[in-house]
Amino acid sequence: MKLHDLQPAPGSKKRRMRKGRGIAAGKGKTAGRGTKGQNSRSGGGVRPYFEGGQLPLVRRLAQKRGFRNRYRVEYVPVNLERIAGFEEDVTPESLLEAGIINKVTVPIVILGDGDLDRALNVRAHRFSATAKTKIEAAGGVAEVLPLGM
Repeated sequence: MKLHDLQPAPGSKKRRMRKGRGIAAGKGKTAGRGTKGQNSRSGGGVRPYFEGGQLPLVRRLAQKRGFRNRYRVEYVPVNLERIAGFEEDVTPESLLEAGIINKVTVPIVILGDGDLDRALNVRAHRFSATAKTKIEAAGGVAEVLPLGM
């Protein structure tokens, strides 16, 4: 195959329909719009919201209530019972290796469900008050990481 042999696939190129150009053209006179009525006129048709005077669908449906804060930070919760078996420091990377979280980039919150029997240095983006007291009572350190890390 050479450059001069290239051509579009058969049927992929189709001429556009020239409407309103006489009976012989196939779309003359009414140009495929039917006879009379709002949609046959130039600029005819209704706006998207209008339903002929009937109460439009968007007004018939229940109204959307409240709002969603676009700046809300969604934390991945991790309970103390999940990290109780760790031997070394608990970091987002070690939680990922253990299969507790799916991504290192998501913010983590440590919650206080469960008990610790050893001193652990826990690094997370947020701690509940219960979790922080339990970690410190076991002799560990609860280090808060800045968001975005």
